[in-house]
Parts: sequence; C-alpha cells; structure tokens
Amino acid sequence: MSQQAVVDNYTVQDKKAIADAFGKAAKNYDKHAEFQRDVGQRLLDKLPNDLTGYQALDLGCGTGYFSKRLIERGATVVCADLSLGMLEQAKQRCGDGVAVYQQADAEALPFEDDRFDLVFSSLALQWCDDLSMPLREMKRVTRQGGSIAFSTLLDGSLIELKKAWSKIDSHQHVNHFITANQVKIALAQSSCVRHLLDLPSITVWYDSAFELMRDLKGIGANHVSGRSQGLTSRRMLQLVEQEYRTFQNHQGFLPATYQVCLGVIQL
Repeated sequence: MSQQAVVDNYTVQDKKAIADAFGKAAKNYDKHAEFQRDVGQRLLDKLPNDLTGYQALDLGCGTGYFSKRLIERGATVVCADLSLGMLEQAKQRCGDGVAVYQQADAEALPFEDDRFDLVFSSLALQWCDDLSMPLREMKRVTRQGGSIAFSTLLDGSLIELKKAWSKIDSHQHVNHFITANQVKIALAQSSCVRHLLDLPSITVWYDSAFELMRDLKGIGANHVSGRSQGLTSRRMLQLVEQEYRTFQNHQGFLPATYQVCLGVIQL
C-alpha cells in the first residue's frame, strides 16, 4: 500500500471517529455547549440582522442552534454536518420542512457552485487537517457578492489542560490547533482575499478539571488524533486534577483558555 493510500485511509478512519464521537454526544450536546454558543453568537453578531432572501448554509450545524437563529433572521437554511446524529437533533430543533438537512464533509461539499449567499460555520473547521480545503469548498458554493462567516480554534486553546497532562504522561490528550498565521496562509491559499479576522481570547471557568473534561466529552470533542486508545484510569484523572489546580484563581476556579479566530470573508 502506498504512503498516500495509508494517509487517505487514516483520514477516512479519523473522520468516521470524529462523526461517531459527535453522534454519541448529540442528544446531550446542548447541556455542555455554553462556550460554543458564546462563540457562535459572536460570529452571528458580525452578520446583518435581516437575512431575508438569503440562501444560507450552516456548515457543522451540530444541534441546529444557529441554524434556527439564521432562520429567525429570515434566511432559508441548509443544515449540514458530518454526524447524522447531530442532523437529527437539528431537525428536532428547527422542524421538518423548515430547513434542509444534509450530511456533508466540509472538505468535499455535496453542493453545486454558487449555491449560497451565506456560509456560516462555527467551531467546525478545526476538525479539518488543512483549513484551505474547506475554505476553498465554502468559497466554491458561495456566489459572488456573498459572504462566509467562520470560527475556529487556534494554538494556545486548552493550554492549561495540555500542560497538566504533560506532567502525567507523554501521550497527546489535547488536539493540535493551528496558529493565526496559518489561518492567514490558508486564506491566501484558497484565494479568499477580502476578509476580516477577530482573534479574541476567551476564558471559561470551572470548579474542576474533571468538569471541563466532562464538557469536552459532552459535546463530542473528546476525539484526539493519534491518542492512545486505552481507557484513562481514575488515578490518572486524579493526577491531572492535581496538576490543573496550579492554575486556579484566588476563588479556587480553574480556567480553560480558548484562542478563537472569528473570520468574515467577502466574495
């Protein structure tokens, strides 16, 4: 088997694992998604309040929280996600016949060119290995004069959890995130010339490291590429909790820091 075939097979397997993780989390996702709603709202705030007449794609729609917000602003929405479980939750939230629901891979969108006036994608693109690939696809399906709004996570996200785990073992427990400069390179590679980027740092406070890890699992974000697949013992979790405590503030709360990229592309 060629090296390229091995890479392609790994990518397919990895995407299936990601879809499975989100599918398992779908029914309880909203209980753990406060941070995701915060980021999505910041992205939505960069768009017009009146989207009447817009054909919009919500890429990586999850449970359809922002699909519904787009519908409320007047847009006709296609909800797209890699996970069928998430699409089912989106359909329950938005209603059958109100939106179109389509399983889709952001790197190979099943839509014709120039289909949409707006593509909205919040905290989905960090699951793609090469950001330029979904950006090219999003640009392809967006008509001239339309816009793309996306958010993704950057290097430095979950740094406290990463540092805590690094004291326990040498395995990868936190996903790798790209830098802001790599986002700019991906935008250039995908010929997305007219864009504005906002790069906020957002801190979510927790009572315990376990509570953070429960949220990550609760939204399906517990798949880590290249991680050892063995079960994590209670003793290991206790050690992580102990190490994470070094980051607590004077009130005893633990920070989970996220470096976020909010981008709006005009075509």
